[in-house]
Amino acid sequence: MSVATPEQEGRSNHWEVRTQEQDYAFLPTHEDRSEIKEKNRYGQLIDCVDLSGLPKERSMFINENPEVGTNPNRNKQHGFFFTADNCIGCHACEAACSEKNENPAHLAFRSVGYVEGGSYPDYKRMNISMACNHCDDPVCLKGCPTKAYTKHAEYGAVLQDPETCFGCGYCTWVCPYNAPQLDPVKGRVSKCNMCVDRLEVGLKPACVSACVGNALDFGVIENTPENREQCKTSIPGFPDPEITHPNIRFQQTKTLPDEMNRTDSMPVKYHKDKEGNYKPVIDQKAGKAKHWNLGKLNSRENPLVLFTLFAQAAFGTFLIPFLGALFGVEALTSFVHSDMFLPLTVISLVMTAFALLMSVTHLGKPMRFYRGFNNLRYSPMAREGFGLALLSAGCGITALFSLPMNTWVNEVSIELFSLNLVELSAGLPLSNLQLGAGIFTILAGSGGIYYMNKCYQIKARPFWHHIQTATSFLGNSLSLGAVVSGSIVVTTLILSKASSALIEQAIILFSSVFTFGLLLEAIGLIKHNKDLNKSDNEGGAAHYIQCTTFGKTYLLRNSLLGLNVLLASSLLLSTLLGFNDINTLLILWSALAVLNAITAIIGRALFYILVIPTTMPGAFFWKNKGFEQHARDIGLADNPATGVAPLAH
Repeated sequence: MSVATPEQEGRSNHWEVRTQEQDYAFLPTHEDRSEIKEKNRYGQLIDCVDLSGLPKERSMFINENPEVGTNPNRNKQHGFFFTADNCIGCHACEAACSEKNENPAHLAFRSVGYVEGGSYPDYKRMNISMACNHCDDPVCLKGCPTKAYTKHAEYGAVLQDPETCFGCGYCTWVCPYNAPQLDPVKGRVSKCNMCVDRLEVGLKPACVSACVGNALDFGVIENTPENREQCKTSIPGFPDPEITHPNIRFQQTKTLPDEMNRTDSMPVKYHKDKEGNYKPVIDQKAGKAKHWNLGKLNSRENPLVLFTLFAQAAFGTFLIPFLGALFGVEALTSFVHSDMFLPLTVISLVMTAFALLMSVTHLGKPMRFYRGFNNLRYSPMAREGFGLALLSAGCGITALFSLPMNTWVNEVSIELFSLNLVELSAGLPLSNLQLGAGIFTILAGSGGIYYMNKCYQIKARPFWHHIQTATSFLGNSLSLGAVVSGSIVVTTLILSKASSALIEQAIILFSSVFTFGLLLEAIGLIKHNKDLNKSDNEGGAAHYIQCTTFGKTYLLRNSLLGLNVLLASSLLLSTLLGFNDINTLLILWSALAVLNAITAIIGRALFYILVIPTTMPGAFFWKNKGFEQHARDIGLADNPATGVAPLAH
């Protein structure tokens, strides 16, 4: 009987021991391993079984093979060791990784970037080879809403399942090291898997085995490899290790200049402080001239611009009149008990549904949207989606309980179906049910907006990691919500011939909320500008781009916001002082509402397009956003070998 080959069985032949491997490609055996520490320098247990409580002899079922590796250190946290002094920038590690994982040209789980500095004849360049660092605190795992990530007891590997992923790209936002790779063609994320199939048969990862300069090594974390004298947690260009406690260690003994530059388009360089550590500072590559660049506000994040604005507006639309009625504001109490409360609730429902639809269209795999609730335990994105889904449901339930109390709906029901909803619902405490559903809706919406803010409080993106994100989101909820709900409430009061006192009360209330929302956003922007002007990290670099590349657009948005605050305050003050020409007030407020909508759209587009992550340095061509855009502009990106992903996602 013939034996099937690995290819015939549908599994990779990488599982079998490859006899052509050199001695340095094998992991240390039990006999020649050095003493292993109990904890790493961050205080984390190195024994992952003790940490996770999982059985020692568990099969990883790699390539559908149930065998268990015999490495005595199998359940210890492993990591990469990079000797920057030895790296010659040959990219053999990149090539070996991409060959093993069959990556297309535009993806690389491991990439080599570099920083350089000094001047002739003492010009120095330092290469950095980087992949996933299989961190102690993997922010990708906690951030992923689909639960596609797993921290394994075996080797401490952080593995990701592309088949579970729905392509939101959130893990690429939170990771400081460019490890997760979003493929815009396949619409999903994949990343370095530590070559666990090779580890199971005693081989080091493919990138390590391919390194010609002996710059890369691999083993149990904190064990300094042979012939090495350092085991550092950071080198120039490496983001703050405190963000995730990465399992990578470095050696870099050669003297470097006090200032090291990136050759990619990122406006960041690194300056040596008094302790000898290199910290990011702003590199004014774009000069100081201010530009419009309105066309560049158009990005793949456009659906998220609409998603956030519509979700915030929908929440504010329901919140303001319902909460006002709950606190006994006469004009709003009158409105909530009127026939027009049902249309307002339905409008909030439609706006929330549209927002959720926009968030789904942003996914690489939209039909997998239901997986977005898999990681409610950790992921703020999962909680955000869940809260907004409950907001939508709450609006629907509130509308349902409002149906029998709506005169128009009841008349139509009698005429078309001979059903008297009032009689059918007799005996039901509809007012109490509506009240309970409304309170539930407010709580759900508050949770959704809160976790929407938490989604952007990312240490790896300091431009977002600021109170301004919260003030912007809450401010837009109030200002946009006041516009939508105010127009419905005031129109209803006018058409129902309510007293001028009630109409004036409603106008003052919605004007106050609108103005407060604008002021809240303005205060956040002032603090954001003040803090980032003092910042030298990537947040300050993003603000530098905001003030130069988009400088005129930024000034336009700020000027419009200031004008909105001034006009809204003036209109509110004139109303309080007795100006009661309703028609004139409505025309002025309508114009102001349009102006505010334009301001909000520009501001939110800037919010997404400007952010600069705490990312690893790229090269002049590879992993360089500036080169990628240039390649698209001139058509070079049409050649797949260029390594620039098509904008298909």
